[in-house]
Amino acid sequence: MLGMILRTVIIGFGIWLAAYLVPGVSANSTEALIWAAIALGLINAFVRPLLVLLTLPFTLLTLGLFLLILNAGMLNLASWFVDGFEVVGFWSAVFGAIVISIASGLCSSFIGPRGRYEVLVARRRG
Repeated sequence: MLGMILRTVIIGFGIWLAAYLVPGVSANSTEALIWAAIALGLINAFVRPLLVLLTLPFTLLTLGLFLLILNAGMLNLASWFVDGFEVVGFWSAVFGAIVISIASGLCSSFIGPRGRYEVLVARRRG
C-alpha cells in the first residue's frame, strides 16, 4: 500500500515538473494534479500493457521509439479524464511524457519493490 502511494506521489511530481517545463501541459490546482497522477497510474497499469502488446510490431519496427507516442497517448487520455489537467497538442504530450518518464525513473530508482527507500552503499575493504 505504501509503495502504491509513494509511486503516485512520484508520478504527481513528474506531472508537476512537466506542467512547469513543457508549454501546453498544465494543472490548474493541486487537486487536479493528484487526480491526474492517480489517473495516469491506473491507465499505465491497466491500459498501457494491452496497447504495448497490440503495437509490438510498430515498436520493434521503430526500435522502441513508438513507445514515446504510446506514452504521449496515455498522458492525453489522463488529461481527457481529469478536469483541470490539460495537455494541448501532440508535441506537448510527447515532451510531457518524456519529462514524466525521466522524473519517475530517477525518483523510482531509490525505491525498492516493497515501497521502501533504498540506497546501495559500496564499502572498500582495506
